[in-house]
Amino acid sequence: MSVNVNRGLKDDFYRYKMPKIIAKVEGKGNGIKTVIVNMVEVAKALNRPPMYPTKFFGTVLGAQTNFDKNERYIVNGSHDSSKLQDILDTFIQKYVLCASCKNPETDLHVSTKRQQISTTCKACGHFEILNHRDKLSAYIMKCPPNESATNGKESKKNKKNKEKNKDQDAENSDELNENNDTLNKNDDDDDWCEDTNEDAVAKRMNELSSGVNRLMTCNDLEKSSEERLQLFFEFVKKKIDEIGNNNCFDLNTQKEILLEAERLELKDKAVLVLCELIFNENIIQQIKQHRTLFIRFCADKPKAQKYLLRGFELTVKENEQKLLSKVSHILKEFYDCDILDEKVILEWSEKQYKKTVGKELAEKIHQIATPFIKWLKEADEEDSSEEESDNDAVVFTQRTIKEENNKPKDLDDDLDIDAI
Repeated sequence: MSVNVNRGLKDDFYRYKMPKIIAKVEGKGNGIKTVIVNMVEVAKALNRPPMYPTKFFGTVLGAQTNFDKNERYIVNGSHDSSKLQDILDTFIQKYVLCASCKNPETDLHVSTKRQQISTTCKACGHFEILNHRDKLSAYIMKCPPNESATNGKESKKNKKNKEKNKDQDAENSDELNENNDTLNKNDDDDDWCEDTNEDAVAKRMNELSSGVNRLMTCNDLEKSSEERLQLFFEFVKKKIDEIGNNNCFDLNTQKEILLEAERLELKDKAVLVLCELIFNENIIQQIKQHRTLFIRFCADKPKAQKYLLRGFELTVKENEQKLLSKVSHILKEFYDCDILDEKVILEWSEKQYKKTVGKELAEKIHQIATPFIKWLKEADEEDSSEEESDNDAVVFTQRTIKEENNKPKDLDDDLDIDAI
């Protein structure tokens, strides 16, 4: 039986559903325990590791929790399903639902350096720092979502299931094709003229349109990366022209832009186009203005963040005279808006991508960024020595680089870190 993820909503057509908790009491005396039979399925519906709600049960009930090798999630003591379901509602309100749109389409992020837990909503883009001071928060800090106790087991299991599903889908597809061939032959014999009523014509037109769309998508994916970037450039440019250069995209437009990037298989490189079309000499204000759009592309995606840093460098090159001296402030704004992660920035500081803006300007950018990098390293207790090499040259799709004859400000002018 399924129930609404947000049980405060009584709408039978609410799209977000989860299985109702099934609890089974085992043992007697001091060894009595409650096994949550379907915790894996419930946690999957909430997009959280199964141990998180299990630990929350233990926190509220004052009981020990555990899981065994068969992925059975256990709470010590005797507890009925309805009681656990009520406690789960509290967990969902605190750790799953978006504070803005109340949808459960949130991703959980853990920053060990900042000692904070945050959520990003994929539905509305809302970002929130969770300030819950309970035992579960301490557990989440120790076991982030990507390092939770059962993720390894689940991922291996999912891989096997995916392989089985692929084989099964292939078999089903063959059977379906054979059945369709048989049906088509029978149709040819029994009904050799097409239905011309209005509904039938409309249905055929819809099928034709969807077929054309699939064909266009297929053809687009066969194009080179540069050609697909150009298609995405034109798509975003059209959206900007519709709203005006000084306005930000609404949530629906942001989703359309993200879907177009995914359709063209450009989700990481797409940020280069966004930088080209959105950023100019007012980049610091524009980062704040378009924060949710860039979070959609960059949250927990180091590769996209690296492309964003190259887009930032190219923006500085385009507006060298006005932006070169503000490099540290720009990086700080990306960092404060949670668009760029600390680790990615530190890796960028260790390697200059000279092919992006040229050797001389790359050296200047990194030199002026030194005060911010120093501040970042001093705030970080861990040594970020590893870096990923990427020697591919990246250029914008429709950018004419103008060389500035005026020299930038003296690089020896130190940036006041207190002002960052």
